[in-house]
Amino acid sequence: MIALIPLLPLLGFLINGLWYAFFQAAPGRSKASAGLTGGIATLAILGSFVVSVLLFLQLQELPAQSRVLDQVLFPWISFGGFKLDLAFRLDPLASLFTLVVTGVGALIHLYSIGYMGHDATPGKFFAYLNLFCFAMLMLVLGASLPILFLGWEGVGLCSYLLIGYWYTDDEKASAGKKAFIVNRVGDLGFLLGMFLIFSVFGTLDFAVLQSAVTQGGQAALPAGVTEAAVTAICLLLFVGCMGKSAQIPLYVWLPDAMAGPTPVSALIHAATMVTSGIYMVARLNALFSLSPTAMAVVAVVGGVTAFFAATIAITQRDIKKVLAYSTVSQLGYMFLACGVGAYATGVFHVITHAFFKALMFLGAGSVIHGMHEEQDIMKMGGLRGKMPVTFFTFAMGWLAISGIPPFSGFFSKDEVLWLAFSSQHGSFLLWGLGALTAVMTAFYMTRLFSLTFLGKPRFDERKLGAAHGHDEGHGHAPAGVHESPWTMTAPLQVLALLSLVGGFIGIPHLSWIEHWLEPVIPAHHASAEVAPHMEWVLMALSVVGAVIGITVALRLYANLDRAKELAVRWAGLHRVLFNKWYVDELYDALFVRPIHGLSQVLWKRLDVAVIDRLVLGFGKASLWSGQAVRVIQTGSIQLYALVLLIGIVVSVGYLIYGMA
Repeated sequence: MIALIPLLPLLGFLINGLWYAFFQAAPGRSKASAGLTGGIATLAILGSFVVSVLLFLQLQELPAQSRVLDQVLFPWISFGGFKLDLAFRLDPLASLFTLVVTGVGALIHLYSIGYMGHDATPGKFFAYLNLFCFAMLMLVLGASLPILFLGWEGVGLCSYLLIGYWYTDDEKASAGKKAFIVNRVGDLGFLLGMFLIFSVFGTLDFAVLQSAVTQGGQAALPAGVTEAAVTAICLLLFVGCMGKSAQIPLYVWLPDAMAGPTPVSALIHAATMVTSGIYMVARLNALFSLSPTAMAVVAVVGGVTAFFAATIAITQRDIKKVLAYSTVSQLGYMFLACGVGAYATGVFHVITHAFFKALMFLGAGSVIHGMHEEQDIMKMGGLRGKMPVTFFTFAMGWLAISGIPPFSGFFSKDEVLWLAFSSQHGSFLLWGLGALTAVMTAFYMTRLFSLTFLGKPRFDERKLGAAHGHDEGHGHAPAGVHESPWTMTAPLQVLALLSLVGGFIGIPHLSWIEHWLEPVIPAHHASAEVAPHMEWVLMALSVVGAVIGITVALRLYANLDRAKELAVRWAGLHRVLFNKWYVDELYDALFVRPIHGLSQVLWKRLDVAVIDRLVLGFGKASLWSGQAVRVIQTGSIQLYALVLLIGIVVSVGYLIYGMA
């Protein structure tokens, strides 16, 4: 049954994709409705979710140390002494990710039926969504690194297709290209790390690799393998994580990816693709645990990324850009947890983040839908009464990401901060960076919530439709601001419930998720040198920090004049943060323009001036020689006989000369 999990969305992709390609793509042909094509795609991913649940229940019935199901489809690669099967492996870690990918994915597919209701090519859109889910499930279920990499590249391709879905808009097309190119930089590191693993360990199979680097359930260096080699492997793999999971310095693609349709933002950048890096680190936890240097790099990069992205989110005006930088920041939290050895906690935050961030992205899409494509939160306000379901569900996500108990984000974020402080690989500096980021998160998310839903409307409802009459991707029958249809609000309500109760699977010291993952990820505990009561102290500080961030933001943005005065007073800092620390401009100066300039030189000076002329020169030489030789091709038999006679005389003369 394992193969059915990725196979069903692949079939959905083929049905919608081939139907679109052969029967709808031609001009003048009728288009299938979003309800029909979206229904096919939703049923496909929903079927994967049902199979995932059944296999999850089957895993639960097995003894803890035997919770693994394998399925070999066919031999895939064979050369020399190396053989690799296309095989799937479902264990406790993979089962959690399949549930999240298929469960949250099904809700996003259902939501897309309403959001893309008036799109010109819904069949193509839903085909891409199903293809993305297929690639992500291949990544999660792969029994070896090459299969994981197959899915890894697949989600990269699908992100390009989905981010640039409305490719006639240059901004959206450029965002898709940017995501694809930046990810290629990270993928080079992934490939080199994979090659080095095979060079050092002679295998790419996860189970064989796991047994090679563990003894008695604990990570241990095999004989003949140096820590330096393991460090090099882990750092190269982490370069791939930096690209796919948007960490410094390869995070720049994710905020621009908000140019795609909002369901794409929710699917790719909240629940699935961007968590690929965390999945890979958690899957190879024994390998990373052998290198304190690599773990320190992962923790520091994660902590700095979390703080850095949070500073940018404070000043952004685009509702989706705020959520995008929030995603970068939350991914930093996940890597911070993995870097201090708390891999299960990182996975826990992946799950809770999938709930509340998918909820907030879809909530933002509902707001954009109701506001006729308006995305500037400074032009919103007062939507609480006009969009009550969106308001209530979005509030659940806001409280969860802010870390307010008993919402899901409180449990996972608090566990990350506690282990960043108390772990053997943690430190007070890492905790302080994470705690400060948590306060900033509560502040900028409250700012977003307040400016969007609270206060008085800052828009003219009569002008909304005229200002955004194109309503890219979907139409709006009701005039003015309105609530979204049930296909959009129903997934919001399910995700709101999950954001409320999802954190209880990881209650400290009773954590179900930690016990569930223990066969794959050994339990991680606080250092014995840290007093147990400090956990309660830090938990209280975390909640107090969140409350302070929320209170300050509510008071500040209750009166926009005060907020504007503060922005003027700190104009320099505000300008730097609003312009995202000018990182894009820096990359443009250091990489984009020099490479573009070099390409122009190579094109005009080498390709056109040398290579083209050389190739064309051979053609012209052939033409000229042919024209010269054709002179003697007159059709005169007497001339041909004369030439033949001369040839015979020359040949005979040459033979006589040779014999003499």
